[in-house]
Amino acid sequence: MRSNDQIHFCPPARVVLGCGTRSQLPALLARLGYRSGVFITDTFFSEKTPWVREYIEAAEALGITTIVFDGGKADPTTTLCDDATALIRAQIGAVQPDHVIALGGGSNIDLAKALCVTIPDGKPVAEFIGVLPNAPKALPLIALPTTAGTGSEATPGAILIDPSNATKVAVMDNVLRPVIALIDPEYTYTCPPRVTADSGVDALTHAVESYLTLDSAEFDRGGQVDPGYSGRSSLTMMFAHEAIDLCARYLVRTYDDGSDTEARIGMAYASHYAALSYGGAGLNAVHGIAYAVAGITHETHGSTNAVMLPYVLDAMRSVRHDELLKVARLFGIKDGDEARAVKELPVVIRELIGHLGIPTTLATFGIAREQLPGMVADALAVTRLAKAFPVADVPAAYASIIERAWLGQLGD
Repeated sequence: MRSNDQIHFCPPARVVLGCGTRSQLPALLARLGYRSGVFITDTFFSEKTPWVREYIEAAEALGITTIVFDGGKADPTTTLCDDATALIRAQIGAVQPDHVIALGGGSNIDLAKALCVTIPDGKPVAEFIGVLPNAPKALPLIALPTTAGTGSEATPGAILIDPSNATKVAVMDNVLRPVIALIDPEYTYTCPPRVTADSGVDALTHAVESYLTLDSAEFDRGGQVDPGYSGRSSLTMMFAHEAIDLCARYLVRTYDDGSDTEARIGMAYASHYAALSYGGAGLNAVHGIAYAVAGITHETHGSTNAVMLPYVLDAMRSVRHDELLKVARLFGIKDGDEARAVKELPVVIRELIGHLGIPTTLATFGIAREQLPGMVADALAVTRLAKAFPVADVPAAYASIIERAWLGQLGD
């Protein structure tokens, strides 16, 4: 316990985690009284796996009707959300659904979250972007993640692309947190190595970043009585520590051997525990700068986080020594000199990222040096993440981190 913690914690109402647990979902929904649902996924899962069909048939046998929208896409847009809303509302007619199910990675779950607020009245998703004065009317969401990384099954936000300017926008409210998070590790068994690496390093980033972020007692909640994120606490750090431990043991194993079911299960747990941490604590510089990296490179979310993670850790050695030492020990760094152990951690993390086939410097990502000042400005513009970075001079820290990430410099 930390006596100055100001905890505002909103996990899913029900977490079901274990191999084969997907078979329990129809009976659970029937017990809770759900009768009419919308199933959001993409054509891979509807056409290449039996999972959608198995659910529909089992739910129908229990009196639950379900319509399927399988038009999910990577990086869903506001246009896709509005088109899906119109299509779904035309299909359901006068029967208002009482729940939404999302099967897939973070993109499908994000789309489903947005649809939870647009389907009831058919409003465009643009009306739900930004901080809302009141909680919107929303359908209950059941999230079935198929990757071990995004943690969308435990967070309050949906990220969409606004095609009019190619920027990311957020639909954010605690009402969007799933009422049921069902994590069946078997969903992840077919993930190819690239998806395994990107999602796994995303889980590690979530865990480490939320473990080191601004304390809840210092976090700026913007006067919100129901904030989506509220800084780290002893509660969030407990989940983060366990997630980091699991990532240290299983991330490389899942990448090296996708048939390693123990490692797959371990990363499924790691991903959800990391989500329980960052879903309350929030994130900071890694994600903030990664958005700027993605804006230039259009690389995946996991990879753009990964390239920045070692350099952000290096910049935090003076302000998070004790926590970084604990992380270093989890990664097997045994040096008895604590300062050297903490200094070695970013090097070990960078080697791990390289092992996953992800570039380890901004230069090898194809970013030119003259683009760095613009990256600093773009990263600082993500103010909610910049404000949560626990250093004295955030603009100077961002500039230094980005410069070092381009040069590949660690440990000075």
